[in-house]
Amino acid sequence: MKSLFEQIGGTYHEEKGYLIPNLTLPDEPEQNIGVWGQRHARYLKEHRKVLYMNLLTSGKLNSHLADIEKQAEEMFYRLVNETAKAQGITEQLKASEPMLWVGKMNAIRNAAMEVVNSEMIFI
Repeated sequence: MKSLFEQIGGTYHEEKGYLIPNLTLPDEPEQNIGVWGQRHARYLKEHRKVLYMNLLTSGKLNSHLADIEKQAEEMFYRLVNETAKAQGITEQLKASEPMLWVGKMNAIRNAAMEVVNSEMIFI
């Protein structure tokens, strides 16, 4: 009598007297995953284990992380540019008072990073 695994086309191989199922993950296209995608992957792995495993075993993890990476990057740059423009931080300020410009831009980047993390990465 065949097992359910064998009935759906599964096969086994023998190792040291045990039958081990031949399991492989589906092929996924290689995609560039940057810092945002890596943060999201780490979050999923630690806090949303079922979702992480479902994405991994269905072959959709890399495309999901690449999508998050792209959206997070776009959101981050949009927030930085809009906030800098709203606060009047210009190239003229950069040329006349570079340390002030750096301080203001660092504050804007940190705030934008927090927004992206809370709205896209750690969800």
